[in-house]
Amino acid sequence: MKAKKRAIKYLMADSFYFKQKGYCPCCDKDVCFESRSSWLRDYFLCNNCQSIPRERALMLVIEKYYPNWKDLDIHESSPGNRGASLKLRNNASKYLASQYFPNKPLGTKVENWLNEDLEQQTFRDESFDLVITQDVMEHVYNPEKAFFEISRTLKKGGAHIFTVPLVNKHKKSEIWATKDNHGKPIFINKPEWHGNVVDPNGSPVTMHWGFDIVDFIEEKSGLKTIIEHIDDLKYGIRAELIEVLVSQK
Repeated sequence: MKAKKRAIKYLMADSFYFKQKGYCPCCDKDVCFESRSSWLRDYFLCNNCQSIPRERALMLVIEKYYPNWKDLDIHESSPGNRGASLKLRNNASKYLASQYFPNKPLGTKVENWLNEDLEQQTFRDESFDLVITQDVMEHVYNPEKAFFEISRTLKKGGAHIFTVPLVNKHKKSEIWATKDNHGKPIFINKPEWHGNVVDPNGSPVTMHWGFDIVDFIEEKSGLKTIIEHIDDLKYGIRAELIEVLVSQK
């Protein structure tokens, strides 16, 4: 009987299916959003551009705060190959993308990317109207330096618009990993890794952020931060950890 219940539970989980017609803010088309997993954050896909909910939410927030984004100086750190990153790259005339290759000189081109470390950027002060990061700030070892550098490179009136999983919610943010003298992670808690576009080994999770990230950013960089939470199925936006943060200078 127990085995039968386990089998039924497995089949129910395996047969999850959710479909919703709507409009995708990333490819600007009427589409269907579909998921075969209950974890919508990573699997509720646009059937045209394969964007996921947080990417669509990010684009809506960019459009809300900076409707003229196509004409702005934009730096995106660690972009993906779809969704919001693709839309920004294809439509913003002054879009610049960077990745981080720790063993290569900063500020140089590596594999068609500009090599930049968020913690010690080579850009001049007030270079950008917008800095975009998508699920990046949970992977930096010194977030205070990264947020300060982002603020330094922003023009007055500009903003860092980003997604980051606020897994701790109302609990205090936690350091999840530090690094040794060779740049390797030392996990304080259970090891966690996320995918990385330029590194098949992935990126270690270094922070578990909570809503107190707003205070951390202001203390370390002076930027005021707003947390936007969107739940709107007509845009295919429904998931856990869907917040978009806007830190304005």
